[in-house]
Amino acid sequence: MRLTGQTLCLIALVAMTPSEIRWSFAAGQDVAFATTPPEVIEAMLDLADVGPDDVVYDLGCGDGRIVVAAAKRGARGVGVESDPALVERARTRAEYEGVSGRTRFEVGNLFEADLSDATVAMLYLQPEPNLRLRPRLRAELPPGARVVSHSYDMGDWPPDEMQRVAGRRIYLWRIAGP
Repeated sequence: MRLTGQTLCLIALVAMTPSEIRWSFAAGQDVAFATTPPEVIEAMLDLADVGPDDVVYDLGCGDGRIVVAAAKRGARGVGVESDPALVERARTRAEYEGVSGRTRFEVGNLFEADLSDATVAMLYLQPEPNLRLRPRLRAELPPGARVVSHSYDMGDWPPDEMQRVAGRRIYLWRIAGP
């Protein structure tokens, strides 16, 4: 029997709790959207030590939860998402939470985003997209920048730290100097 992407998605949904089921696929997307639980978002921000001096980029930001949470800590946040409907939801969320002045959401390709002002990059992708982004993150982020990934590592690039939160893994890498 040949399993399709829809079948595999249904199999994954069976293993998830009802509060975790928020999958969304946009045409041409490399990555599915699944929500990140609030306790995982807070742990990701804590692990990266996000504060007012940071510019947090969430690559594949979905509905903007991580960017909004970073802005509530005083950071500036940028979300890059390929699905225009999710970008609109993210903008609405930021407005509702009173942080729209500290956030920006772009419809775009996360593999082509300009990361030049990022001090933190947040990821909740899958293994292949993480590996595709790895060379850019290492080359384009400034020394001292942090990369945090929910659930997926970066292959043979060992994390500086790894934590378990709510049954999930989160990873941290710090960009080394030249």
